[in-house]
Amino acid sequence: MKLPRRVPWASLDDLDQVCTWIYYEDSEESKLLAIQTLSAWKATTALPHALDSTLSLLAVTQQDNSQTNSSSYLSLRQSYAAALIRLVNGLVDPLQLGVYARSIATIAAQLGLPAWLVELRHAATHEDLPSLELLRQASRESLTWLLNNYFLPILNQSTSAEPQPKALPPLLPLVKRYKTLMKATLRDASLRTRYKANLSTMLKEIEGWIADAKVAANIAIGGIDWSATTEDEDLREKWALDRLSDVLLLKSVLVPLSKKKRVFPEDKFYPPMSSISLWTPLLTHLFQYHPDLPRVLCERTASFLVSGNLSSSTSYSMCLARWAAWIVNNDDSTSDGLRRDIVVTLLQAMMPGTGTDRATKPILALLQTLCEGDQDLADTCSTLSERARLPPNAFTDWVPDDLEVMANRLNTLTSVSDTCDPRASSLRAGVQTVGAACEGLSSANAAAGWTILDERSKWKPTPIGVYCPSL
Repeated sequence: MKLPRRVPWASLDDLDQVCTWIYYEDSEESKLLAIQTLSAWKATTALPHALDSTLSLLAVTQQDNSQTNSSSYLSLRQSYAAALIRLVNGLVDPLQLGVYARSIATIAAQLGLPAWLVELRHAATHEDLPSLELLRQASRESLTWLLNNYFLPILNQSTSAEPQPKALPPLLPLVKRYKTLMKATLRDASLRTRYKANLSTMLKEIEGWIADAKVAANIAIGGIDWSATTEDEDLREKWALDRLSDVLLLKSVLVPLSKKKRVFPEDKFYPPMSSISLWTPLLTHLFQYHPDLPRVLCERTASFLVSGNLSSSTSYSMCLARWAAWIVNNDDSTSDGLRRDIVVTLLQAMMPGTGTDRATKPILALLQTLCEGDQDLADTCSTLSERARLPPNAFTDWVPDDLEVMANRLNTLTSVSDTCDPRASSLRAGVQTVGAACEGLSSANAAAGWTILDERSKWKPTPIGVYCPSL
């Protein structure tokens, strides 16, 4: 749950009024009112970058319109350039989210910012200042972009269309290129020095894809975030790592495409040793720079196993289960909490009647591995494993022994001392009331506090099994 954020306006009507003064009224008085209002807001609280840039562009435009001395054109060009540079940098810099820096043009393209504004920003920073006419046009273009990407989405949240994530370049070709290079170095150790630079480049490109995914997550989870927080950064990271995990779990990536290559070691519940050698460098690099990836990857694996996709072979599911065990046992940053969380997720699939399903075998094997060393978890999984192998109708028929067990449990509950639990007396009183109401409904199978309702009880089948003696 996101915490409320402080905004400079008292209501959206105030922001709507400022938007009207800027874009829908052409008088100088309206532009001056907008500048004064934004300046007052800035004096009381920090403005979002969009409003801060809008104020800077309006102030320069107001200065330009009132300028009569041609000798000050240089200061105008510098003021325009500074406002535009701050606009582009303020949009791009917060989205430099990857391990390696990316080009400003790449990030700006994902945000939908006109490419020529990025080029103008580069020229104003590193080359000669652009002409005054070009700067004026850039200012008008920037204000229009801010209207479409900031003011209108905020003022029309209820009617705005659901934002769509920007198209991401495919990750699978990058992963396959890494796989090809690693296979070559594993077959011939003399090629390691030659391909070292290429492998380093591949890791950078994969990190670049993750950074692109984080930027795309802005649109996927609600549009451009003008006041991102640490929580928002975590959401972007999670969104990107989910997509990365989906690719890693595909056949021909962590799981060998050929079933003949899925030869598992007998001494450990690990994936094929050839796969470990092939993918360990990449996983080690990703785990180092993305500490949440082990948890995300294991959770996605557990979700796949629990879903019981029958279209996948048993060896494929078993290989994924072995990768999950390998990650949990070998990643130093993984806490015991992850082990228990994965066990809880897998236990959701351990229902009676599912033991004969082939999709349950990898789950049982992974559970057994994760529970080693934890006696409580091991006992629980052992019990559930036995129940999972029972037929589906094993728990549908009641027998007298079941009632005796329930009677013993009831006696345990009602034997609590009043000093230990003040609710015990009321619980016993309720039990006595129920017992009195059930007099006359005795049965050979009845036990104290419990009874089987027969035809004489006039119980009627209903959606929730209501019992009413008056019927």
